[in-house]
Amino acid sequence: MPPSLRLSGRGTSALSETDPDHGANRSGIEKQGYWAVTTFTPMTNISYATLEVADTTAADLFYNTAFGLGDRVRLRASEPPTTGFRGFTLSLIVSQPANVDAFVDAALDAGATSLKPAAKSLWGYGGVVQAPDGTIWTVASSSKKDTGPATRDIDSFVLQLGVADVATSKQFYVDHGFEVTKSYGKRYAELGPTSSPIKLALNKHGALAKAAGVPADGTGSHRLTIGSDAGPFTDPDGFVWEAIAD
Repeated sequence: MPPSLRLSGRGTSALSETDPDHGANRSGIEKQGYWAVTTFTPMTNISYATLEVADTTAADLFYNTAFGLGDRVRLRASEPPTTGFRGFTLSLIVSQPANVDAFVDAALDAGATSLKPAAKSLWGYGGVVQAPDGTIWTVASSSKKDTGPATRDIDSFVLQLGVADVATSKQFYVDHGFEVTKSYGKRYAELGPTSSPIKLALNKHGALAKAAGVPADGTGSHRLTIGSDAGPFTDPDGFVWEAIAD
C-alpha cells in the first residue's frame, strides 16, 4: 500500500521545503497563502474472517451463542474438500482465567468439541475448542489469577496462520501494508496495527497445530477468506484475502 499525500492550506503549490519568505520548514504546517504537505501511510486492517460452512444457520447460532463476535466472523455456504488441520486458528485474548472459562464453557454448551481443556501453563491460562464447522478456536489469558467476576469482554481477536516459512510470509505481509508489532526471528510474528478489528499472527504450521492439540497433517481448502483493505490476493500458503467495500 503506497504512501499518500494529504494537502492543507490555501496556496497554489504543494511545497515541503523551507519557505524563504517565512524562514521555516512548511512540511505538514499550514501557513497563510501556501499549501502544506503531510505524508502518511494508510494502516492495513483486517475487518472480518469469512468461514466456509455447510450450514450457515447452525453456524450462525453457534457463533452468536459461544463468542458473540458480530460481523467480525462471517459465514458462507460452501463445502470445498478439506481434511485434517486447516492451517489456521482464531484466538480470543481475554484478561483473566474466569473469562476464558466463560467462553470455553459457552462454546462447549453450544456444541463445540474440546481439544485442550482450559488450564494453567507457563505463559498463562487457556483452552482450545473446535467448532461444529471444524474451525479451531483458542481462548487465552496471560494472567493466571482472576481479578474480578467473569465477563465476556474480549481484549483482542487474533487470526493465527500456520505458514511454511515465517520470514517469507512476514515480508509478504509487510509488502502488503502490514506493520510488524512483534517478531521472534523465523519462528513467530505479530502484525498490526493494534487498532485492527482482527490482528494477524504468523506461526510455523507444525507449531500452530501442536498448540491447537491436533496433528499437523491436512489437505484441501482452508475454508477461510480474510476481508481486509489490503486485498485481494492469495498469500504464499494459499490463504485467500478479499478487498472490503469502501
